[in-house]
Amino acid sequence: MADQSCYSPSFKKPCDVLRMRRKRARNDGAAAAAGSSGSAGADSRPVSPGAGGRVKRRNPFASIENTYNSPKKRKCSENTPQFRTQSSAERDANRGPSLRENLFMSDRCTKPEGPVFFSEDQSLFEEDVFEVEKSSLILKSPEAPDLRSESRPEVCREYPADWSLKTRVLVTSPQSFSWAEHLKAQEEAQGLSLHCRAEYTPLPPNIQDPRSCAELRCGFQQCLQYWQHPSLPWLSLFPRMGAKRSFSGKSTPWAQDATLQQSLMSEWSVSLTSLYSLLKAKLCPYFYLCSYQFTVLFRAAGLSGAKGITALLSPTTRGLREAMKADGIEFSLPLLEEKRKSKENGSSHLNDDAQLTDGNEPSSTLTSEHSDKEEEQQDDDEEEDDDECFSWLKEMGVQDKIKKPDAISIKLRKEHSEVRLDHRPESVVLVEGSNTFTLINFLINCKSLVAAAGPQAGLPPTLLAPTAFRGATLHTLKARSVNVKTQVRTGYQDVFSLEVTGPIMPHALHTLTQLLRPAQKGSFSMALYTHEPSAVLNVPVTTKPSESDRQTNVLEDLNRCGLQQHTVQQLMEQATLGKSALRHLDMRDYSYSWRS
Repeated sequence: MADQSCYSPSFKKPCDVLRMRRKRARNDGAAAAAGSSGSAGADSRPVSPGAGGRVKRRNPFASIENTYNSPKKRKCSENTPQFRTQSSAERDANRGPSLRENLFMSDRCTKPEGPVFFSEDQSLFEEDVFEVEKSSLILKSPEAPDLRSESRPEVCREYPADWSLKTRVLVTSPQSFSWAEHLKAQEEAQGLSLHCRAEYTPLPPNIQDPRSCAELRCGFQQCLQYWQHPSLPWLSLFPRMGAKRSFSGKSTPWAQDATLQQSLMSEWSVSLTSLYSLLKAKLCPYFYLCSYQFTVLFRAAGLSGAKGITALLSPTTRGLREAMKADGIEFSLPLLEEKRKSKENGSSHLNDDAQLTDGNEPSSTLTSEHSDKEEEQQDDDEEEDDDECFSWLKEMGVQDKIKKPDAISIKLRKEHSEVRLDHRPESVVLVEGSNTFTLINFLINCKSLVAAAGPQAGLPPTLLAPTAFRGATLHTLKARSVNVKTQVRTGYQDVFSLEVTGPIMPHALHTLTQLLRPAQKGSFSMALYTHEPSAVLNVPVTTKPSESDRQTNVLEDLNRCGLQQHTVQQLMEQATLGKSALRHLDMRDYSYSWRS
């Protein structure tokens, strides 16, 4: 009884288990023999030969077309080369209409009914073949859009002109810069001669070995040349703004000698006059005047979309602007005007209904009246604020003991909007046309142009130009190539770099990129270090539509300016960078991308 209490009803002895297995095998064999001609063969599949003839039930999660015994796969296996060969005519007759015909015969794509032939490895199913053919047909259809063309990035063959001065350019590329180092004496002499004669040798269409290409090496030497005045070998005269370290501890014999200072200024005046004459004759495209307080960019007519000669001066102060007005120089503040126009456009959109009611009065008059009313309202608000500021004095009874601001203080407060522009990018001044000649005379006679004290005392401003002028000295930008190894995942990769330092002007940057394009197989990156006070020189110069129509012969007029035709075409485009400058320039597959 104790054994029966521990006995489980579900327990079976070994002899009972063997008897049940023999009975199950006997029943399964009889069922297989009875349904051999039925549909059971399509729903079941044989197991391994060592299973004693047992039939494994079909997987309920598998599609019948994916099983080994599916009708389509059996037909396919019968038609394989192991069983029989079939001619192309037979296959076409059995297959019926092709997939391409089926796709264009009906709007809805249906699967073909004929047999499908697989590759020898039989790794593709009929559904996969159909989807691939369907997608390829849709892409080739003239009615459907080309998705592959939309996904391709836009190819940009040129980058916007950058009128700022660069102090350093670092170029990196997977290709070597060995062609830019150890120039031969003949190549260096030829590059200098081409620069002085303003001649450019075209590069070969395909450069297989840049190191053995004499045109490439001479062109690189040519693009590094620039002209400067004054030239003092022991002093670096660029940059001038915020360059106390480069002048500290250096010998300045003119600082205490008035006669020497006058001699330097007279020579500098001759050089500046020579540059303006070349600019007016379109024999010099542009030049820079770098003072210890501001930088001036003079451009020839036709450059940056302007009709005549233009000059941009930045940064300025209220005293300098007042002095220019006193000398009769007409100028404008482009960034402030652009900001004012944007505000006027915003206010005009808000007052469209008011402008439509008065049809006899022009919209510009209404806008000006509205802006005048806004200014008057702002003045009234300021006066009310002043009254509120002194109201608490009346409550305390001491209003008579405190003097209100006099007229001079009120005037200074109203001029605060002009004073706060000093030394900011918004203070950039644009001078156009004949006023640029008056500006030249103003700069020659301006006493504050030269520092009266400090390390730069008595030293005239630096003049930089791409072409020769009176009193100029030919200088060369410093270039050196360095090969480094950078860690990439588990290994190291060679990275080649080329560094160029000095006053890098717009034409030198563009010419350098034109040389790097074929030499580096259209793959390089540039890190550009900008002289920050000159970044605002990219401000656009607005021209009237009638004036832009007259610029058809500008390219022909500037053929003698000493620059390549491609560079002149780039500099003729209107500036689009505004207050910013190019910081990074990247080329991949002969296409530019940049960041400012």
